Amino acid sequence: MFIKVFASAALFLVSAASFAQTADEMAEQARQLEKQMKDAAALSLYKDALKVQPDNVAALTGASEVSSREGARAGDKEEKSRIFAEAKSYAEQALKVAPENADANYVMAVAISRIALSAGAKEKVAASKEVKRYAELAIKFNPKYAKAYYVLGKWNYDVANMNTLEKAAAKMLFGGMPEATLQEAIVNFEKCRKMDPSFLPDYPELAKAYKENDELEKCIEVLRKAVTLRPIYQDDLNIKSACKKMLEDLE
Repeated sequence: MFIKVFASAALFLVSAASFAQTADEMAEQARQLEKQMKDAAALSLYKDALKVQPDNVAALTGASEVSSREGARAGDKEEKSRIFAEAKSYAEQALKVAPENADANYVMAVAISRIALSAGAKEKVAASKEVKRYAELAIKFNPKYAKAYYVLGKWNYDVANMNTLEKAAAKMLFGGMPEATLQEAIVNFEKCRKMDPSFLPDYPELAKAYKENDELEKCIEVLRKAVTLRPIYQDDLNIKSACKKMLEDLE
């Protein structure tokens, strides 16, 4: 009897380990699909991985990040909202499992920032503080997290350019917003570029910040570099096209 129980327990442990390994392998395959510009297929595979292991952090963070991108591409407003809500839900689950995981904090910052795009002034201001908090946590847990610096750069740029209504909402809700400057946005965008020169979304934002800061030569240099980069992710082709258009308008 003891031998049977022991054998059953051992088999259970082996099965559990194999399931976990399978979920990790599926998440890795999904990451490769992302790099082949196949976000829909990647998201489907992340979801399959979560059926095998619902608390797999790699699958949860991957599903959240891809959902945020898929939502941004959706044409219908309701569809956008639904997909962004899913992105946030995946991020919340990842944070419950691993609150000190840099990826989990980063995807939460991204999901909140996406949702805030269609929110009112008060909601947008409240969300902005959360975006900053999660981006800074991602950097705390991984000081070389390039994409988190990009989010922080976006935060600085957006807050520095808040309109009158948003500033009024910030003052009413929080007594004002944390200090944000165009110069700090540039610093963060440049950190992202240094840590991951292949991350294309950083380039048009950095170029815009340089242009607004009256540094036209640096703006042009960034755009020229952007159009030479190899597209990796699904949105990269459109980002390169946007950079090319910006460059043509300046030269």
